[in-house]
Amino acid sequence: MTDVMILAAGLGTRMKSRRAKVLHEIAGLPLVAHVLRAAFELAPEAILTVVGHQADEVERAVRDQAARLTGGNETASPALQFVTQTEQRGTGHAVMAARDRLADRLGPLVIVTGDAPLIEGETLKKLAAVHRAERNDATVLTVMMDDPTGYGRIIRNEDGSLLRCVEQRDGSPEELAVREVGVSIYSFNIPSLLAALDRLTTDNAQGEYYLTDVPSIMQQQGKRVGLLCHSSAEEVLGVNTRIELADLERKLRDRKLRELMLSGVTIVDPATTYIHQDVELGQDSVIDPQVIIEGASRIGSGCTIQSWTRLKNVEIGDGVTVRNSCVIEDSTIRDGATIGPFARLRAGTEIGEKARIGNFVEVKKSKIGRGTKASHLTYLGDATLGDRVNIGAGTVTCNYDGVRKNETIIEDDVKIGSDTMLVAPVRVGRGSVTGAGSVVTKDVPPDSLAVGVPAVVKKKLK
Repeated sequence: MTDVMILAAGLGTRMKSRRAKVLHEIAGLPLVAHVLRAAFELAPEAILTVVGHQADEVERAVRDQAARLTGGNETASPALQFVTQTEQRGTGHAVMAARDRLADRLGPLVIVTGDAPLIEGETLKKLAAVHRAERNDATVLTVMMDDPTGYGRIIRNEDGSLLRCVEQRDGSPEELAVREVGVSIYSFNIPSLLAALDRLTTDNAQGEYYLTDVPSIMQQQGKRVGLLCHSSAEEVLGVNTRIELADLERKLRDRKLRELMLSGVTIVDPATTYIHQDVELGQDSVIDPQVIIEGASRIGSGCTIQSWTRLKNVEIGDGVTVRNSCVIEDSTIRDGATIGPFARLRAGTEIGEKARIGNFVEVKKSKIGRGTKASHLTYLGDATLGDRVNIGAGTVTCNYDGVRKNETIIEDDVKIGSDTMLVAPVRVGRGSVTGAGSVVTKDVPPDSLAVGVPAVVKKKLK
């Protein structure tokens, strides 16, 4: 069974950042998380990540992504192992740091850099398959680039086999004119790799141990080295600067939008629409311009998300309309509901079927029942609203008493008059009505009319 090694120890000096390079995000995930997704498609026995700068944070990012990919089921995950490269002395040195972990393993090892977020699992699977089929000791993934600046050149023999890999700083003008480059993605037989690492030197312009030297060393040892020229240079691009980070963000975003449109989602203006990689959208949903959908959001079929709306980690049913300029986070919206415009739903909110949350309404950690309406200028916090409740404009659940948050409960078929203050903890019974401007400080029995400051029950309602 194949193992995978992810090289994720570097700082990335050209990023001009205090953060480890692989922790920089595109499409809502750290760079290393995108690589891990591709690695999982190999179904490896183990994934070994070489960490260095901000090692704890990088390890956490890897473990978090593994949990997302397996739904938190650790038994479904490959064994995650981490090795610390205490000083960064090149890619070859990073592999050396893992020598002890590799010593007792015999299977093929795929090595990939942690800053190649567009790499696809199918490409890694093809590399591993070619490696096995050709019975190579090493197989090097290469691509042809129009501008190969910064990449190690692949110098071939007349018969097309590998002669050597030459880094940018060490190449002659003739060698640097070569357009075929290595992209630091390999498949190795582990015993052959370890034997070649013993002969690595720092005799180069950067004074580092280059992993690119290993295939040539293997050839000198009589080992079999193969080359696999991949058709897509874009897919294997790494990140070295913020400019490249933004460029790959755009490419990854375009890929996601294309995938969604081919599955039956209408994206009105892809150029202004930002949708993260883990987002799911149902058929015949329409996404208007200037919409951002983040995290692990799931949106059903036949929904409309209007412009200037931002959604993060939401669960939205079928036939939901989110009108202009809404901000919704960590919330659930059931089938047929309508939200906005200018509404905010905060964490822990659940909106029932065919409910209506309207203009300048904020809802936080509350459950809103089926068919309930809060159409204007309202705050609902730590509240439970039953079915068919109507909330008048200007209503506030006063949930904080200076020490703790308290709950407001409004039962089915209640009508709350405009400008009502509900001082929690408080319950309004089924079928009751509050008058406009009331301040409700005590529970209201079912089928009652409560008015005044403080509100008192005036009569029973039929």
